[in-house]
Amino acid sequence: MALTAESESRLYRSLRVAAGAAAHLVALGFPAAVAVLARPGSSEGVWPVPMPLPSAPQFSFLMTEALLIFSPETSLLRSFSRKVRVRVHWALQLLALLCALLGLGIITYNKHLNGKGHFVTWHGLTGLLAVLYTGGQCAGGVLLLYPKLMKNWTLAKLKLYHATSGLVGYLLGCASLMLGMCSLWFTTTVTGASWYLAMLCPLVTSLVIMNQVSNAYLYRKRSQH
Repeated sequence: MALTAESESRLYRSLRVAAGAAAHLVALGFPAAVAVLARPGSSEGVWPVPMPLPSAPQFSFLMTEALLIFSPETSLLRSFSRKVRVRVHWALQLLALLCALLGLGIITYNKHLNGKGHFVTWHGLTGLLAVLYTGGQCAGGVLLLYPKLMKNWTLAKLKLYHATSGLVGYLLGCASLMLGMCSLWFTTTVTGASWYLAMLCPLVTSLVIMNQVSNAYLYRKRSQH
């Protein structure tokens, strides 16, 4: 039996809600699992500065929640006003940036103590680029608070470009996470099906965030016609 337009709409919305719920669970579960794996004494030479620990909570939890906060179906604050959600978004993004800078500083210092090279792997390079990009993205977000600084740009266009560039930064962070999961420590600690499941985590959140941004873009295009 063919689905009606209303049934298709309900099915699509249900799938979006389910995907969003999965993204929330992954955002919280993935960094928690990494924290358990990298706990003191669990792997010789990992602590006190485990390589994946500073970046996993930042991109898997803080940034995911900061972006999902604007989702009409799965936002944990959808009953609040947009002004409140924007402020929480800012707070989460700023906290994510501070965590990233702290993690970068700790890892750099740890490599210095052990006489290791800095940013010599793809994981290190993409991680550094992700941190720098996040800083630029946060600075660019100031334009949304003071749109008059960009006289030739409408607020709607600034929001669209900010969301699109934010997606690029998020995907960059997820790429850094996935490269980190190819490291010797992670592949030794997490093996078999668990490793593939871990690699699936950033893919799930990336797909949900991309769908959210693309739907926002399509909504804007329809509202113009």
